Amino acid sequence: MEPVRLGVVRYLNTAPLIEGLDRVEGLSVVPAVPARMIDMLSRGEVDIALASIVDAVRSPEPMTILPVGMIGCDGPTLTVRVFSAVPLDEIEEIHADTDSHTSVILSQLMIRARTGRRTRVIPFDARERVALTDPARAEEWPRTVLLIGDKVVTESLPAVRYPYQMDLGEEWHARTGLPFVYAAWMTPTSRVEEPRIQTAAALLDRQRRHNVTRLDWIVSRRAAAHRWPEDLAREYLGTRLRYELGVREREGAERFIAEAADAELLPHGPLAWDAPAYA
Repeated sequence: MEPVRLGVVRYLNTAPLIEGLDRVEGLSVVPAVPARMIDMLSRGEVDIALASIVDAVRSPEPMTILPVGMIGCDGPTLTVRVFSAVPLDEIEEIHADTDSHTSVILSQLMIRARTGRRTRVIPFDARERVALTDPARAEEWPRTVLLIGDKVVTESLPAVRYPYQMDLGEEWHARTGLPFVYAAWMTPTSRVEEPRIQTAAALLDRQRRHNVTRLDWIVSRRAAAHRWPEDLAREYLGTRLRYELGVREREGAERFIAEAADAELLPHGPLAWDAPAYA
């Protein structure tokens, strides 16, 4: 039988979900940035993917979330952050990191909650941007930037240029009291009952449970490669982030999707959840 192909993201924050999967019999790992995951699923390039939660409702092909792991938070996230040269309630447009679909929608929703206005989004490839740390080119820097992932720590933007910042996980929790789900494992709904998909989901659940018991080992093994200080990486993975997709996390995800749809940022439609009895 062909191995189940997993679309994965290789940020530090995914390590507790994906560490060791490349050595699990019956699974193969296909790395890419978050924004590519849903297309890879739709084209059949992968069977299951760790995809942005918003893509579960705006994908042309219906997707079902496998509740076996997520990237989320229940308060400050650290690595999903708006940097602004103007006060947050004066933001009119945002240059948005193109790596994550969910973070772009969340930034629009949170800024709109502060300003009462719809925010213009300008796609911004942070990997090909101007040198944001070069003072001689300050006039080229966008006034407001959304960054996600490791680059928030490893390529931190200068506070002198961006004195106003918003941690989007913290902002969401302050408004709702709920956790936030950025990404989750999902598969096309037409395939969710396939025995090999169900078996792979059980393996993903097992690996996550194992990995959260060895976070110190993961940090010592992976932090340097991602250019993170070990102490910050340990706090980030062990304290800031959440990986289990439980009842409160579903509630937070469903509220986010509903609010974004009401704000005309997403199509209306419920999230589809699989509910197998994973051991």
